[in-house]
Amino acid sequence: MTVRTLFIGMDGATFTVLNDLTARAGEGPVMPFLARIFEEGTRAKLRSTPNPLTPPAWVSLMTGRSPGHHGVFDFIRAEERGDDVFFTLYDSRDCRVETIWSIASRQGKRVAALNFPFTAPPPKDLNGFMVPGFVPWRHLRRNSAPHDLYDRLKEIPEFNAKELAWDFEQEKQAMDELTHEDKENWVRYHLPREKQWFRIADYLLREEAPDLMAVMFDGVDKLQHQAWLYVDPNQQKGELNDYHLRMRKLSLDYFRQLDSFIEQLVTAAGPEVQVFMASDHGFTATTEVVRINAYLHEKGYLKWKDVPDTEEGRRREGSMFAFLDWQNTVAYCRTPSSNGINIRVARNPGETGIAPQQYETVRAKLIRDLEDLKDPATGERIITEIHLREDVFPGEAMNDAPDLLLVLRDFGFVSIKNKLPVVEPRTEIAGTHHPDGVFLAYGPGVSKGATIARRQITDVGATLLYSLGLDVPSDFEGKVPQAMFTAEHLETHPIVIGASTIGSTKDDQAAGMGQEEKDQIMAQLQMLGYME
Repeated sequence: MTVRTLFIGMDGATFTVLNDLTARAGEGPVMPFLARIFEEGTRAKLRSTPNPLTPPAWVSLMTGRSPGHHGVFDFIRAEERGDDVFFTLYDSRDCRVETIWSIASRQGKRVAALNFPFTAPPPKDLNGFMVPGFVPWRHLRRNSAPHDLYDRLKEIPEFNAKELAWDFEQEKQAMDELTHEDKENWVRYHLPREKQWFRIADYLLREEAPDLMAVMFDGVDKLQHQAWLYVDPNQQKGELNDYHLRMRKLSLDYFRQLDSFIEQLVTAAGPEVQVFMASDHGFTATTEVVRINAYLHEKGYLKWKDVPDTEEGRRREGSMFAFLDWQNTVAYCRTPSSNGINIRVARNPGETGIAPQQYETVRAKLIRDLEDLKDPATGERIITEIHLREDVFPGEAMNDAPDLLLVLRDFGFVSIKNKLPVVEPRTEIAGTHHPDGVFLAYGPGVSKGATIARRQITDVGATLLYSLGLDVPSDFEGKVPQAMFTAEHLETHPIVIGASTIGSTKDDQAAGMGQEEKDQIMAQLQMLGYME
């Protein structure tokens, strides 16, 4: 058995950082093997989903479909019921379309998918191995496939399920205190955690040699959210204090280890393997806080609920979700990670919100008001782009998307807190998502030393199926980038557009997470800035 295709995901990887870490000048590259891939393979910027966020982006990569079709828009989905909004975490059962894991499985290919979000519970028809990401360690056993895989993994030397999954308590503590020591320990925590995922990937690659071996390293994203100041090459100028230098070294140790993992996996897969690497989005610096619900309140679209001066009242006011007077709220933002505005429409008797026939008029006025949010010093718009959901989220799931999608001038996530001023400079530069991630290819049949035009994130799934020798489904939005491959390879391995996908193969009978585990994940999302 031989591995045909190796896919390595790097959550949040960006050429801004990778170009710096692969540079040959000075003391030599921090990531020498990745530098070799740059030189001997093909690279492209990879445009993320309209809202460059982990859930919709990874699901688009895994399905070749955009969020308006697959139906995953955020970490959580919301439902308005009367005078409240109920939130629950998305999982694999919310995806409306077929994933590449299922497409390859039903055509006889063996796959291994490790640490990808929203793969729990695993599909019923999986032919291979799956250990999901984005779940507490207590749920790894029942959400891994096949059923005996978890016990096999326990035989790997130094296997530690608690280390493998997110350490919610440690990360919540870092969120609460945010001391220099906490930040340093938090970055240090991801070194052994990524090693756990590498060991599983290495074990399955050597013991099982699946046709498609896929593993995602998410420490890149988590490190850059908290330590962007220390990894962004543009921030390494002037006189730097000892703490900055220590954090810089620790961050580079992470990337140095990641480079070693990549090299070992590629070597173990063998010289005939085609290697692909991609991120769900890129990264950049955010310099200001934009309190979008506070602005909507000023403009009369939203009314805050009176909070009693009690412990319960203070808890609600400090919660991760907006505490609103629904009788008097027309438009609001549900979560920072959504960067979206939801307009409340009363479609049934007794519901609050605007009448359906008022929708277009209210939305047009709302857009004008959002465009009027400007920097008083320069006159520059704070919200540089405002997209209609029918333009950026077309598809059967469109009605689950926010009515408006916002892009801030620094690409940051909005704040939904009841606090002024509406726009305020950050005390320290932080990391945030940029729409352009990375897409790399390396190995036989791949063009050497090429930089090709920017691709779409849906192209990755199509490319992986093509590398496996499978047809690209006709209903995929993603396309195989021909420039990524040599003319000789394309001639002997023509791109074939085949039958449509067969729809979701979710397991509706699988057990979900308990409320305690969901609360822990919410706390993790809060620390990364996706929730408040």
